[in-house]
Amino acid sequence: MGFEKGSLSFRMFFAQRDFEESDIEKFAEAAFPPLNSLAEEEIHGWVAGRHILDRTINEETAYLGGYLRLTLTQAKKAVPASLLAAECAVEEMAVMEAEDKQYLNQQARSEIKKSIKERLLPDMPPQLKGMDFVFDERSHMIYCTATSEKQLDAFVLSLMQTTGVIAQVADPDNLASKANGVDVQNWGPASFSDELEDGMVDGTAGREFLMWLWYCSEKRGGLANIPDVGEIAYMVEGPLTFVMEGKGAHIITLTKGEPMLSPEAKTALVSGKKLKKAKVQFVRGEEAWSFTFDADDFVFRSLKLPQTETFDRVGKFQERMVLLETFRQSFFHLYGEFVKERDDSKQWKETKANMRKWVAERPTSA
Repeated sequence: MGFEKGSLSFRMFFAQRDFEESDIEKFAEAAFPPLNSLAEEEIHGWVAGRHILDRTINEETAYLGGYLRLTLTQAKKAVPASLLAAECAVEEMAVMEAEDKQYLNQQARSEIKKSIKERLLPDMPPQLKGMDFVFDERSHMIYCTATSEKQLDAFVLSLMQTTGVIAQVADPDNLASKANGVDVQNWGPASFSDELEDGMVDGTAGREFLMWLWYCSEKRGGLANIPDVGEIAYMVEGPLTFVMEGKGAHIITLTKGEPMLSPEAKTALVSGKKLKKAKVQFVRGEEAWSFTFDADDFVFRSLKLPQTETFDRVGKFQERMVLLETFRQSFFHLYGEFVKERDDSKQWKETKANMRKWVAERPTSA
């Protein structure tokens, strides 16, 4: 599981309150049902962090290294599309031959498909998925592997129904509001191209932040002094995904060669597109955090943490959580600096002018 080893793909959430001892009992009461209860409808429930079917939830199993560590497991049965199509074709040909027909209408085909699904479904193996989460009571943050919108909704709803704890996703809007008391919806659009006025472009706070981070990494030295962390270097790298809503080709992804210096990247910027997704690195001394960042939703994918020095399961997990907290502090600080600068109209006017110059004078490789 990702929090114990390997790379991490996750979102961050603000916990409305800390989890209490009574919440462990609530998780246990809402534990994942036995697999033999699985029929056609999906089943879901909580499991401990040892494996995806660990239904024993108590004070000992719910915590790992002092952190609350649980998984929301979902299971369902489904007939593979290729198998269903083949079985339907066999049955349809048999019916047409028996009834001497050249074709079957839509209703007949739907009835055949339904009956075949009902026949095959009980023999299908269950498909299991798990959303892992860890709660850090020191920062009051929840880290969860719910990266899609569907997973996010399922996790937030299940957590609230089970414990009453509301998990508020740390997206560009909520993070700016909580950390800086700023409503980003009050910001007007900003163009970073000399060829387009502000009102001619779109964009989100997240995309503007990623553009600002890219600009700062190249023109301001790419260094930040983070409280309780120290100095980190940050840089934006390819692959790069640019977006601009509207007619025509409004999404472009650059992967090969040197996408940062490609003529296509400069063309995208000059045409008003903004960076939506990119690979980012934080570096502190010999430690490096590398991840792919989705700026719209603040989803972090394939985060590689620095190497840990211990090898036992608990010690390694604790070290990884400390490194994850360092990453969170660094990211929150950088976004907070952007929000302060973006919300200061005088300072932002100067920054925007400098970013337009940066785009216009951007070098490109041959």
